[in-house]
Amino acid sequence: MTAHRDPSPTGDRREGTRIVHRRYVPYSHAHYAGNLVDGAYGLGLFGDVATELCVRTDGDEGLFASYSDVQFSAPVRAGDVVEVQAVLVRAGARSRLIDFELRVVARGAATPARPGAAEVLDPPITATTARGTVVVPDPPSPAQ
Repeated sequence: MTAHRDPSPTGDRREGTRIVHRRYVPYSHAHYAGNLVDGAYGLGLFGDVATELCVRTDGDEGLFASYSDVQFSAPVRAGDVVEVQAVLVRAGARSRLIDFELRVVARGAATPARPGAAEVLDPPITATTARGTVVVPDPPSPAQ
């Protein structure tokens, strides 16, 4: 897991914060023929990176409110290694607009002679993108 902050054009120091997770997709998550994984798997990972982003920027896990756009552009398969990224686009009073991307960075390439074979994908394959909104509670007042 990594966190990175790009400069914000609006001056809010939280905007541009980027969180990245990598994960191996286990075969127990294969849902369809060809070891395909359902799209909800990636959306769950988006929730994980959004949670870390909110913890780092607001000291709270936040609550996912909505997706305004989700695009599934390539398959995710069991045996893949995926990289999931969340970038804070805009920080409102309580809402956080976040861009998400899931990339396949390595893929199983099994053969009968090498059942555990895999390859690094260069460049990675962008499989899913989304934009979502997370809300966080009002900050505590100084008297609390």
